[in-house]
Amino acid sequence: MSVESFDPTSAPAITMTAAAIDHARRQIQQAGAQGIRLAVKESGCSGYMYIVDFVAEADDTDVSFPMADDVTLFVQKEALPIVRGTEIDFAKDGVNRVIKFRNPNVTAECGCGESFVVEAEQ
Repeated sequence: MSVESFDPTSAPAITMTAAAIDHARRQIQQAGAQGIRLAVKESGCSGYMYIVDFVAEADDTDVSFPMADDVTLFVQKEALPIVRGTEIDFAKDGVNRVIKFRNPNVTAECGCGESFVVEAEQ
């Protein structure tokens, strides 16, 4: 019998569902990009909003997370405490397909769904 330990700092900072990876793969190929950058900025009526851009290459402010052989997610270092543990999904919402961020750090969202609150940045 062995004892296993869990180190929360070793858990992936960001994950993507298979549907999100497939969607990202198509979008990256269409844009001729190397990957997708996820950042946050102070905005909206609540506090923060997600910023998603296609990028040709990583820069010094990025941390790379390979999601698949051909899909890389670049996350700005300053956003990591806010987005740590987030799962990105591409899901059906009514008649639309949308990117969903399931962020365990979010404590509240604005009514319009454009921004969110993180109480204590870690």
